[in-house]
Amino acid sequence: MKGQSSRMQAPRHGVLRRLAVFQVILGLAACSLEPSGGEPQEFPALLDEIWEFEVREDPLFATTTGDARYDARLPAVTLEDENRRAAARREFLGRLEAIDAATLAEQDRITWGVQARQLRERIDEHELGGTLLPFRSDDGFHIAFARLPGGMPFRTTQEYENYIARLNAYPAWVDQWIGVLREGLRVGATTPRVVLEGYDLTMSSHIVDDVETSLFWPPFANMPATMPDAEQTRLREAGRAAIGSGVVAGYRKLLDFFNTEYMSGARTSIGASELPDGRTFYDHRIRSFTTLDMSAEEIHQKGVEEVARIRTEMEAIIQKVGFRGDFAAFLRFLRTDPRFYARTPAELLREASFIAKRMDAQLPALFGRLPRQPYGVAPVPDHLAPKYTGGRYVGAPPGSTQPGYYWVNTYALENRPLYVLESLTLHEAVPGHHLQKSLAAELEGLPPVRRFTYHSAFGEGWGLYSEWLGIEAGFYTDPYHDFGRLTYEMWRACRLVVDTGMHAFGWTREQAMDYIAGNTALSLHEVRTEIDRYIAWPGQALAYKLGEIKIKELRTRAAQALGERFDVRAFHDVVLRNGSVPLDVLEDQIDGWIAEQRATS
Repeated sequence: MKGQSSRMQAPRHGVLRRLAVFQVILGLAACSLEPSGGEPQEFPALLDEIWEFEVREDPLFATTTGDARYDARLPAVTLEDENRRAAARREFLGRLEAIDAATLAEQDRITWGVQARQLRERIDEHELGGTLLPFRSDDGFHIAFARLPGGMPFRTTQEYENYIARLNAYPAWVDQWIGVLREGLRVGATTPRVVLEGYDLTMSSHIVDDVETSLFWPPFANMPATMPDAEQTRLREAGRAAIGSGVVAGYRKLLDFFNTEYMSGARTSIGASELPDGRTFYDHRIRSFTTLDMSAEEIHQKGVEEVARIRTEMEAIIQKVGFRGDFAAFLRFLRTDPRFYARTPAELLREASFIAKRMDAQLPALFGRLPRQPYGVAPVPDHLAPKYTGGRYVGAPPGSTQPGYYWVNTYALENRPLYVLESLTLHEAVPGHHLQKSLAAELEGLPPVRRFTYHSAFGEGWGLYSEWLGIEAGFYTDPYHDFGRLTYEMWRACRLVVDTGMHAFGWTREQAMDYIAGNTALSLHEVRTEIDRYIAWPGQALAYKLGEIKIKELRTRAAQALGERFDVRAFHDVVLRNGSVPLDVLEDQIDGWIAEQRATS
């Protein structure tokens, strides 16, 4: 694009001023484009053009949507490519804003807002240097690459050829990422060093002598029986070579760079505010993850208030069970008494599975529409488990024959208390992420940007609301499990305090860990891994509690407005019927539904 630098600009001061100027330019562009680009009938064509651009530019994302056209490729991630993409998104945004959203039908207005928000966030992310920070404590481009064996289809020769092509392309892709990471080192935009301790395991675990022990080998060990033997032999040999010279070589190169350059050059500060244009960057992350117009100061205060409220409920349970000792002593009791911990990984997985099936039986009473896709329960993979959260939901590739999976972390069982397992299961499996994401995947008639965009405040807010919904479903009858539920809610309230504390107000890592350890019954191991996740992923942790507060607020509003006519099943169906949306869009949808219910009665 004309006028764009051939290299990505490093994060720098003055971004707010540049963004303000950019908004003026966009406004002028919208005025000039109105006669030719502002007609409502052009909106679907523009959406298609933007979508085609995004899936072509990110073949890995395309694969997750079920689009196999680019399955033999990896994304180009050089600084020049990031500049080019940002320029294209600016042009798309100008054309989109030239269309008057008020002239569109209701669903199109929602889509207009989702698409505009996504473009603005990606442009701002580029301007603020977010693309220089691909490492997180429990994720990264190399970790995402390791999910390929479970995320690609393996039914035909061509699908195997696509997979092999990606394995062979891995070393060159690593080279591109190393270029990005070196630019981050140059300008001081790196993942904090403290959260990268032990992170080398996510690379070294893929450097194997025997390729048949590689995580990337199973697709070749279990090939379709309908494929001719000679073809299976050829593909296995090609796969063996690709894992050796592609996967292993690429991870070895990345590990060497990590150990010799990145780790020693990573910053020793932890707060996002310490990055170039750091406070502006953090404010952007707040808006992106919460979809709310709230300041760090407002969020911090809301967290303090929620912590105080939940603490009162926790103290009541301590009195109820007759414990002799103060709050800190009760937390030590929960963290050390063997009765609250599984003895084997199998025992923990069985208990999680039993809880999930109990909740399955309650779903018809709470929802009018349920997803067709089933889910399974499985352990977190070994190469991720040491620094991974207690559990997570992993969806199935679109169009595959696989289920979704609720992952349970069986590493270090002494740090995986059973008293929080009901909350964890309801959040990650049902009625939480599996139910919400599976229903969204089954929505028909929506453009792809609506079906495949995930708003953290909605999705994680729904997950935390689902934990609370367990009360209505008959869970938490054991007071220790109820304390576990409150521990999980307190944990999300504490996030509002510690995330803003570290990234806006100068809190130390130790100060943040002490705050969560002193207010929740989480294991100290999980406290450390969680704080490191917040350090490496500024703003994301704010989405849970703020999203849950909004969903509860809307439910209360609907129940008060409709009285005896309020149907919780219908309310839940309305919340989920448009997929993942910003919280202001959700509020509009609930208000519209309330008005409809009043009118029909």
